[in-house]
Amino acid sequence: MASHAVETETGSPWSGGKSPFGVSYGKMMMWFFLVSDALTFSGLLAAYGFMRHKHPEVWPNPGDVFTHFPFYDGHIPLAYVGLMTLILIMSSVTMVLAVEAGHRNDKRKVIIWMLLTIIGGAMFVGSQAWEWYHFIVGTDHGAVRSVFENGEWVEKTVYGANMTVNEYGLPVFANFFFFITGFHGFHVFSGVIINIIIFINVVNGTYEKRGHYEMVEKTGLYWHFVDLVWVFVFTFFYLL
Repeated sequence: MASHAVETETGSPWSGGKSPFGVSYGKMMMWFFLVSDALTFSGLLAAYGFMRHKHPEVWPNPGDVFTHFPFYDGHIPLAYVGLMTLILIMSSVTMVLAVEAGHRNDKRKVIIWMLLTIIGGAMFVGSQAWEWYHFIVGTDHGAVRSVFENGEWVEKTVYGANMTVNEYGLPVFANFFFFITGFHGFHVFSGVIINIIIFINVVNGTYEKRGHYEMVEKTGLYWHFVDLVWVFVFTFFYLL
């Protein structure tokens, strides 16, 4: 008992009252969530890689699938998804600047950089919707093409790609595309909504009254995670 009393008085890490890592409860919980979410995305990408290497001879080449670009009739491999990636990365930069401005309690700069982050996120979600549309419609809407179905190539009329047929090759390719990019798109959409809520609070002076902008920093952690996940999705799904 005496030993325990001495340890408590000398500030043992087990005595409570102070985080041994020097972070708030909110940021710690955010990190826990991000780690668990990272494991989910890792599992999805690992499953995608397994199926791709199981069917290498019939797996579609993303460079031949994602070739559309707005207001251009030709085909530019992966140009549009590259533009989407650039938009999302730039929104991560503006979020960094918003967090940095929050550390200086600069309300005006936080408002500017968070607004740009929201615009960038909304542009990415809109671009992903456009990409989904053209993937579903396909290159030759209603044309007769050879598709891989039930273990063999057959001639049939196709309308792009969906969960049961895919004019580009294996239907499972479309399944992974919809699930992985859709799951990530849901994260981005959720991040935009969260950023809008935090942005309104910043405009109303909520965090200025508190004397800190930690909520902006926690939102920034989530946004950077979403951007980082997209880098892996872009690399493993589109490039490799």
